[in-house]
Amino acid sequence: MDNIRALGVDVDVNVVASRTVTVAEIQKNFDAVYIATGAGTPKFAGTPGTNLNGVFSASEYLTRINLMHGYEFPAYDTPAKSSKHVAVIGGGNVAMDAARSALRLGAESVTVLYRRSVDELPARIEEYHHAVEEGVKFEFLTAPTEYIAYSGDDKNEMGKLVGVKCQRMELGEPDASGRRSPKPIEGSEFTLAIDTVIEAIGQSSNKVLLNAWPELKTNKRGYIEANEETGGATSIEGVYAGGDIVTGAATVILAMGAGKTAAKAIDEYLTARAAK
Repeated sequence: MDNIRALGVDVDVNVVASRTVTVAEIQKNFDAVYIATGAGTPKFAGTPGTNLNGVFSASEYLTRINLMHGYEFPAYDTPAKSSKHVAVIGGGNVAMDAARSALRLGAESVTVLYRRSVDELPARIEEYHHAVEEGVKFEFLTAPTEYIAYSGDDKNEMGKLVGVKCQRMELGEPDASGRRSPKPIEGSEFTLAIDTVIEAIGQSSNKVLLNAWPELKTNKRGYIEANEETGGATSIEGVYAGGDIVTGAATVILAMGAGKTAAKAIDEYLTARAAK
């Protein structure tokens, strides 16, 4: 941050665009805008019991233990849940991160539930091998069907997660995209004793800014439409966008590239505007 400020950049923190400062104020006070809000809203599968104490999105879980130093509570204000048996839902790189992090925080067991086979695993194969080496267990062709709540007499435990109902899956015929869709196997249900679930099934665009700026054209997936050929220009003159808020969840490298391309386009836009 200090390096950025040294270049002459003003950095305002604790600001929520469209709330702390309105869209009208942004357009009034700046000649050009670049939107790089990313795809930070976690997706949930909608499994019954998602609201139980002990069910997390991967983004919350990883943010708590990394950026917010949850593992160093009470030295830091945000504690990380102490878990014994963890289930991670999903098969991407973020799922591998969450699983390995849970083990390192002291969990006795961590099991990844993925509804397809290892051959369809979206995580980098190195990430999968590293997770296995650290002791992460994998239940392939398995999907959660319900998160189970504590049902005893201890009022302090009410609302807490104590298990996950699962069902075995099989892969059907390939769909139009060529991917084989998982189908449940009748009579294959089983239950795991789990006190923490981490859902790592993807993220979507943050709607706080987009809902307050309806003039910004978005696609059917809810991401901003930006023209790559013009450096990320959007449907509003002088407003550019790039990174995950345009492409959907992708890589840091692609987002950095989009930012550099947009910076050049914005410079050309402001130069042309000043010359008028």
